[in-house]
Amino acid sequence: MKFCYIYYRFKTKTCQVMKQILVAIDFSKTSLNALQYGIMLANKSKASLQMVWVDNTTSEEVVFEDVTAEERTEKVEMLKDIQSKYKKSLKEGKLDYKIRKGKVYLEVAHQAKNISADLVISGTHGVSGFEEFWIGSNAYRIVTHAPCPVVTIRQGFEAKELDRMVLPIDSTQETRQKIPVAAEIAKLFHSELHILSLYSTTLKSVQKRVDNYALQVTQYLDEQGIKYVSLNRESDNITRTTLDYSESIRASMIVIMTEQETTTANLFLGPYAQQMINHSTIPVLSVRSKELVPITNVK
Repeated sequence: MKFCYIYYRFKTKTCQVMKQILVAIDFSKTSLNALQYGIMLANKSKASLQMVWVDNTTSEEVVFEDVTAEERTEKVEMLKDIQSKYKKSLKEGKLDYKIRKGKVYLEVAHQAKNISADLVISGTHGVSGFEEFWIGSNAYRIVTHAPCPVVTIRQGFEAKELDRMVLPIDSTQETRQKIPVAAEIAKLFHSELHILSLYSTTLKSVQKRVDNYALQVTQYLDEQGIKYVSLNRESDNITRTTLDYSESIRASMIVIMTEQETTTANLFLGPYAQQMINHSTIPVLSVRSKELVPITNVK
């Protein structure tokens, strides 16, 4: 029995193997790095991969329309060149591209929905660095608008086997929803999952809830035959604690919910997911929470 049906019934499909991956492209080194990362994931899951470039210019912003047309033609040729260069790296699926016009994050989300993407991959420059291209400034918006999980990856992170993945667990019900997605990826790469229980308060009742959620997660992983490590940390800032731990074990990925528990420190610094995406040098897989319908009489 899948985890998502042990405690809740989701109104949308979950727990499926990746078959279609969408990568946001803006021709920067960061987005090409994201493409290579996507190819690595696609090869493991035998998925197809589509690149999407969004023309975010408007008539009000462009003086000479013929220049815009020329630039658009140039972008099409660049996409064809990238497709030709990387298609041989894709072992089983196909590599194609799509051009859309409008707001970047909305059009990436629309295209993900159109092709029923199982995963979106976007580069990000983080809080530092010159955001010359649109990927860096739109990464978090893509995460919050995409209809499926999103991986954000910084330039320079080498596409490698996902040997260790960190899953922070907090006191919110939604914190467990990322487990089926992480478990499917863990099966593909034979990854070791690190279940990090985070105590953001000294209230024993809240800490016990976190412990119960972590126990449910480990029971599910036991049933799935997935390797894991389970530990806990007290934390004034769950973003920093998660990052520090992930860096200490040289994790390959951090898996979070886009809506996560907040503390006073987190509110001061900004939303949890945005902090993580901006500050993490490790790829972050963000999973949106789904509407939950409690199941009664579960044995």
